[in-house]
Amino acid sequence: QVQLAESGGGLVQAGGSLRLSCAASGRTFSNYAMAWFRQAPGKEREFVVAISWGGGSTSYANSVKGRFTISRDNAKNTVYLEMNVLKPEDTAVYYCAKSKRAFGWGGSMAATLGEYDAWGQGTQVTVSS
Repeated sequence: QVQLAESGGGLVQAGGSLRLSCAASGRTFSNYAMAWFRQAPGKEREFVVAISWGGGSTSYANSVKGRFTISRDNAKNTVYLEMNVLKPEDTAVYYCAKSKRAFGWGGSMAATLGEYDAWGQGTQVTVSS
């Protein structure tokens, strides 16, 4: 079973940048799409961005387009989230997630919470104004 561990969160001023990492255990990491979700206090967990199993396709929430970039290194079993021009409304716990479908991608799958069957423990990102 794949285990995920996020790192890289912290406190940053508005306009600043952070890079999150998600390290995965298991030999089949490269077969699955990966995603980042976030959850702010009192709010539901929301989709941020996803990347296909091979890294050739991505899907972004409108709120982060042009500011966030997802990438993956299948040789290192790691997915990254580069976050630039951070805003106070980006404050949340950020979770990485693994798709439940090997070699799956397309349609509304990327942003659907139920499409993911493994989650990390989360890393806190706090953006001060």
